[in-house]
Formats: sequence, C-alpha cells, structure tokens
Amino acid sequence: MKVIAVLRNPRVAFGVLVLVVLIVAAAGATRLSPHDPLEQDLLNSFQHPGASDGDQSHPLGTDSLGRDILSRLIFGARPALIVAFVAALFAGLIGTALGLAAGYFGGRLDAAISRLVDIWMSFPSVLLCIVLAAVLGAGLHTVIIAIVVIDWTRFCRVVRAETMLQKSLDYVASAVTIGLGPGRILASEILPNVAPLLLTLFTLEMGIAIVVEAILSFVGLSVSSGVPTWGGIIQEGRLYVNQAWWLMAAPMACIIVAVLGLNALGDGLREAIDPVKAR
Repeated sequence: MKVIAVLRNPRVAFGVLVLVVLIVAAAGATRLSPHDPLEQDLLNSFQHPGASDGDQSHPLGTDSLGRDILSRLIFGARPALIVAFVAALFAGLIGTALGLAAGYFGGRLDAAISRLVDIWMSFPSVLLCIVLAAVLGAGLHTVIIAIVVIDWTRFCRVVRAETMLQKSLDYVASAVTIGLGPGRILASEILPNVAPLLLTLFTLEMGIAIVVEAILSFVGLSVSSGVPTWGGIIQEGRLYVNQAWWLMAAPMACIIVAVLGLNALGDGLREAIDPVKAR
C-alpha cells in the first residue's frame, strides 16, 4: 500500500515510467527493434517520420544510409543506461564513503578531503572527461571511469555537509553515550538518515551520466562507431540538419526525457522517504 501511495506522486509516476521504458528498451532491444540498427537501405535514405511513400515501416524515419532511426534509438538506450547506472553507483560509493568520514571525524581528515574536493572541482568537468577519455582510449569502460573520477566530488560534498548536520543531533550523542563505535554509528544511525538525499543524488547523477555519455559519443570517445548511441546519432544528424531535422531531434528528445524523468523520480522519492518532508 505504501508503494501505491508513493506512485500516486506525479513526479514519481513519471520517473518510474521513464526508467521502466529505458530498462525495457535496453534489455529487449533485439526483440523490440523493427529493424537491424546497422542495416542500410540507400533507396529509403532520409525518409521522413511517418512518410506515406517508400518503406512505411520506419515510424521515426531513416538516416543518410537508410538505417531505421527508431531501431537505433532503442539500441542506443543500452550504453546510456549502463553508463548511467554503473557510473552513478561507483561515484556514489566513493563519494559517500569519503563524505561520511570527513563529516563525522572532522579535523585533519576533513581538511584533507575537503581540499582534495576543492582542487578536483576546480577543473572543468566535461573538459576533464574528454581528456581522460582521450588518454584512456575509446570504450564504454572509459566513459564510466571518466564520470566516476569526476563526479565522486558531488556526492562527497553533499554527504559531508549532511553528515555534519546529523552528527550535531541528539540521536548521535545518545549512540555515543551507549558505547556505539564510529563505524556502527555511521552505518546504522547516520547513513539511513542520509539515504533520501543519496537517492536524489543518485538519480540526478544518472541523468548527468547520460548527458556526458552523449557528449563523449558525439566527439567519438565512447563506444565504437558501429554501436548506435544517442550522441553518435546526433553527431551524424548535424551534417544533414537542414534537410533531415529528425536525425537530431529524435535522440535529443530521448536524452531530455530521460534526464527529466530521472530527476523527477529522485525528487519525488525523496519527498516520500524523507520523514521531515513527509510530514
């Protein structure tokens, strides 16, 4: 019943719908795609979405090589979702661990971690991702590493501030009084109260990771050119934007809807889970 109540939140419902669509598209791309995303049909190149002439089995049209746009978008959900989840997970684990330690223990440890975060965040994030991807070489693992290396600071900073706030509350003092150690306090007392904020950060980071993956795909630093990606489709479509606007519009719409859905899901779940906001 509580799950149903949470899903009644319009933002949660929208976010869950977007996430489910992404998962289904990524997992069932082979069966859901009406065509092979790499299959070329030069006789049907630049076919308009919903065109009544030519091959009518391309609801979102075709590109310069006659490849089906819908099929390429469905297969493009795979690298986007893999990068989003894995990169957000590892960035969250690293940033949360360092943020909890800095916020709870303070002192020199806090100063060292905070200084490291300040130095790390002084570099332009997207530019640093491109440099790392160029150094490590193209590949999905490279994109994930680049995002983790850059965005762990986002989790660390927010978790550190929230941990310092939680540490000043009475329940932490009570836990210390009854003899609980720092590890037990962090794991069983502070972390559950930081979890709603972490959930919001995680979904936000997934959206950011999708955008970064699209940027790196656009400049050719993500997966190989033979694998359809949303950024790669945009890069190919920009060459023909005056005669085939849908080549860029379709993948851009996918990115925008995915990011908006993940952000809405995080905000809605935080309101439902956070005991302060739920009152």
